[in-house]
Amino acid sequence: MATTLLQLYPQVQETPLRGLYLAHRLHELGLPGLPFVYGDFVTSLDGRIALRDAASGESRLPEELTSDSDLRLLLELHAQADCLVTHGGYVRAIAQKRLDDILQVGTVPGHQDLASWRQAHGLPPQPAICIASASLDFTLPDSIGRYQQQVFIATGSQTDAARRRQLEREGREVVIAGAGAYVEGRPLVDALAQKGFRSAFLLAGPRMLETMLRDGVLSRLYVTVTHRLLGGESFHSMIDGPQLQAAGRLKLATLYLDSASSNGTGQFFAQFEPLHRIGVQA
Repeated sequence: MATTLLQLYPQVQETPLRGLYLAHRLHELGLPGLPFVYGDFVTSLDGRIALRDAASGESRLPEELTSDSDLRLLLELHAQADCLVTHGGYVRAIAQKRLDDILQVGTVPGHQDLASWRQAHGLPPQPAICIASASLDFTLPDSIGRYQQQVFIATGSQTDAARRRQLEREGREVVIAGAGAYVEGRPLVDALAQKGFRSAFLLAGPRMLETMLRDGVLSRLYVTVTHRLLGGESFHSMIDGPQLQAAGRLKLATLYLDSASSNGTGQFFAQFEPLHRIGVQA
């Protein structure tokens, strides 16, 4: 993992990597009734964030996109959240051991300091977890119970009512946050606000990013751009849906260069502020 990065914008200077995103103090930026909602993606130069297996249809994060530096910064974002917003696909991938379980702060070797950081800044030991799902077909990881995390399930009003009732009988809280089958950005953020959350980290995919942007409730977007081309005929990009129009307008806030990445290539770490969001005049 790199120890320093070169900041390229808004000014040029060297800066330590560890603590870079913790210094943003995202947990303090939410307002009453309007949580600070932020997301993070890693992408190749040709826009791939995940590749789909032709046989199984399952998506995977290519190893070529991963690096120790990106993981550290991801976990720093994770550590500042009152609530993690993830999705049923990630929970299923944990159960199938296709993806690592990072639903808890301070459990990844080499990054245990983040648990102490949360404690020092007055945050609960672990964030709450919101699982957004249309299928409602998943099993909760054992780690959630082991760390006694608050968990609730967000879904649309047109999902399987019998399955929703079954989850409630099992003691799970189910929140309706969308008029169709899928969760929508504004109703979900309203639900987060009603629960008193001030910061929410999107540990989710393109659909969640899209609805948050369209509804004007995404506060900040972090993007890691790995300096390589992936190719692949079946893939996901950050946005899979129709054109975003004005909702897709972003303003670059910071840009850093990591030239000593563990993945063998360089990478950029960028931070963007959406121009089309609630309470902000573009």
